[in-house]
Order: sequence, then structure tokens, then C-alpha cells
Amino acid sequence: MNIVEQLKFDDKGLIPAIIQDHKTGNVLMMAYMNKESVEKTLETGKTVFWSRSRQKLWVKGETSGHYQYVKSISVDCDEDCLLIKVEQVGAACHTNEPSCFYREYKDGKLENASADSFDKAKVLQEVYDIIVDRVKNPKEGSYTNYLFEKGLDKMLKKVGEETAEVIIAAKNKAADEIRYEVSDLLYHLLVVLVERGLTLDEIYKELEGRK
Repeated sequence: MNIVEQLKFDDKGLIPAIIQDHKTGNVLMMAYMNKESVEKTLETGKTVFWSRSRQKLWVKGETSGHYQYVKSISVDCDEDCLLIKVEQVGAACHTNEPSCFYREYKDGKLENASADSFDKAKVLQEVYDIIVDRVKNPKEGSYTNYLFEKGLDKMLKKVGEETAEVIIAAKNKAADEIRYEVSDLLYHLLVVLVERGLTLDEIYKELEGRK
């Protein structure tokens, strides 16, 4: 039996879907689906929702590039709610926050959650995922796509250039320059990792073994 036939939609033909990061377990967002959007999600492997305000289907990431690649779909005991675990590209929230649930209720008011409440290492994973997505879904004018078009030699040349920039910034004892150039270097290193088929998990494991 098709999963759609087992679901219990409300009187408007909708079912809530909770979206969760499959790696971190963080709840990213909640949206509604109808039968067609569930079918499209199953067909494409990307989350597709029903917009109640616009009264039409929408693919998460269709304008921002922040797609959600489905890893698993679970149904609750009453079959009237979905839990979808995804690989999130970029930010989940339209405000560019990692999760739509970025505010906390404290002392009678809502406050933005501190940066420490999010896994900071997730930023690297998000950038890595965006690079992977650019390879799968090239965008005109994308610098990342330009690097992949030019190939490994160009990427390695940029790594060398950015490494030199980091050295110069450090010698100048310029904190702002160091932050900027290290960020550039990390980005280009991530591009090389993607090109060579290595993951951040492999790097983390290597570092763990050096403790």
C-alpha cells in the first residue's frame, strides 16, 4: 500500500510535517503537505510542501538553493503527522537561521537563541553541502561552479594563494585579515575535499585520532 493511502489528512486535505536534520537531530522547521506534495517528495527526493497562504505547492530551496534531501520519512502512531529527516543544504529558515526555531522563550519574552545553542561546526557542513549541491545543480555565475569547471589545478592554486594570504595576515598581526583569509582558505579546502570525494566526517575522525 502506498504511504499516501495510509495517511490521515485533515478536513483541508493537509498533514503537518516536522523536518529534522538527519545528522544533528535538530528540528529545522514545520510545514504542511497535501497528498500531491507527499507524492512529489517521494518522487523527487526533495521536500515539497503546500503553501496555505499562496495555495500552491512549493519546493523547499527552489529560490534560495537551500534544498532538503530526504533521508527517511516516519509516520506517527495516529498516522496524522510526518517526521522527515533530511540533509539540509544551507539554512532551513527563510531568515537565514539554521533552524526556524531560533528563538527561545525566556522570562516572559522571546529572545534569539545564543550562538552556542547551535553546533558551530555545522557551519562547515553547511558550506560543504552547498558546494556539493552546486556540483549537482550548477548555477550561472557561481564561483564554485567556475572552480569545478577549471579543475583541480585551479583549486590547488587557490589553496596556495589563500595559504600565502593567511601567512601574510598573521605576520602583520592583523586579526580582521586573519579571520577573512582563514575563511577563504577553509572554503577552498572544502572545494578540494568535495572534488576528491572526501567528507568532513573523515577529517573529524582523522583529527580525533590525533588527540
